[in-house]
Amino acid sequence: MSGLRKSKSAALGKSQHNPIITCHKHTNKYSSNGEFEQTTDSDENVYVENGHLFIKPTLQDAALINKNNVINLLKDGTCTSKVWSDCVAATNTTAGNSTIVPPTKSGRINTKKGATIKYGRVEVTAKLPEGDWLWPAIWMLPVDDTYGPWPLSGEIDIMESRGNNRSYAQGGNNIISSALHWGPDPANDAWWRTNVKREALHTTYSAGFNTFGLEWSQKYLFTYVNSRLLQVLYTNFDEPLWDRGQFPAANSNGTRLEDVWSQTGRDSTPFDQKFYLILNVAVGGTNGWFEDSKSGKPWLDSSANAKKDFWNAQDTWFPTWKHPALEVSKVSMWQQCDGNEEL
Repeated sequence: MSGLRKSKSAALGKSQHNPIITCHKHTNKYSSNGEFEQTTDSDENVYVENGHLFIKPTLQDAALINKNNVINLLKDGTCTSKVWSDCVAATNTTAGNSTIVPPTKSGRINTKKGATIKYGRVEVTAKLPEGDWLWPAIWMLPVDDTYGPWPLSGEIDIMESRGNNRSYAQGGNNIISSALHWGPDPANDAWWRTNVKREALHTTYSAGFNTFGLEWSQKYLFTYVNSRLLQVLYTNFDEPLWDRGQFPAANSNGTRLEDVWSQTGRDSTPFDQKFYLILNVAVGGTNGWFEDSKSGKPWLDSSANAKKDFWNAQDTWFPTWKHPALEVSKVSMWQQCDGNEEL
């Protein structure tokens, strides 16, 4: 790609508050994936050591789970979400009640206030975590929901993996995947049309550092590992994505699905707006990322007891958290010079 301008680059150890990484997510709930972590702004979960950034999941305070308790982030004004259920969680020990606060804590940070790009390149050099049911991710979201709520305005997953070892049925820390999320509503997310995996050769992505990259223009988008020649996902923007998605005329409720992309005249829509970078390590979840009844998974996604079952099984998974942190040595973001080159 010609015509690149370096937007931000950080070794991530020069300062605890390096300008490329500016925001901590602090909530009791993360997205709609049903994950089991409380994202905190604590040095316990996000810190810099020896020039590297660490995002490290830890166990929740057992006293908050074994007794009736409420975590209310609205009370002290620290919640970064505007949704009440994201900010308040409770443990109810009444017989027959399975409600508990998030059983783990972790970190999620982003560049929304520090660095955003519309077309360009992103590289993150990192060592992935090792431990059962850990879910590291390097991904991007739009700065503004220009075309509507998720996934109408798009999502770019540069890297996702699992901390389980290579014997895990779906692929553990020896596998990374890249995906795009795009569609008129969550039920019609066409991610499966743009989802590719890459296996590490004779090693794992937890054994050492790798560079996870994205190159993105008006005409194409691809992700890669260590070299632009080792591509993971490659997508050409050579037809309108609405046409490529082959979406139904209406959703399951009979509501007409409106094409809000093709009116731009750009085949890359919704991937034609400014995006920011997110780094996080999730724990567990109930959206199928960890499939039921495989490799000793100690909870069922559909169960009301999922979080509690996970917590009660910690003797089976916590000993595997040998290196649970996502360790990042460098982040670089390049902006395509004017965002309108003929490539």
